[in-house]
Amino acid sequence: MRPLPSAPLAAGTLLGGWAAVEATGSRPVGGVVLLTGGLCCAAVWRRRHGIRTALELTGVGFAAFVLSHVLALAIGAWPAVVTLAAITAAIVWLKADAPGSIAASARAELG
Repeated sequence: MRPLPSAPLAAGTLLGGWAAVEATGSRPVGGVVLLTGGLCCAAVWRRRHGIRTALELTGVGFAAFVLSHVLALAIGAWPAVVTLAAITAAIVWLKADAPGSIAASARAELG
């Protein structure tokens, strides 16, 4: 049986972090959601694909977080977060989740 994809978790982490800020009015609460989700994603990626892929995809998530702040100035917070969450999900899917993905191919070569 194929493991559950990690792309929804990565995207949901960004969406959930901002939703927590909106719901509570507290950026630190959103930060806790982001940190928790990010650590879960990194653990999944490390276990499935190794440290290199985990670091690369964690960097993608961090970049999405930063870019959402920049993009929010132009299009608003929710549109920016949704856009970057979708882009993050696509990158994670292609790199780690899709059959024949780069990480899946590397895993097949190793073992």
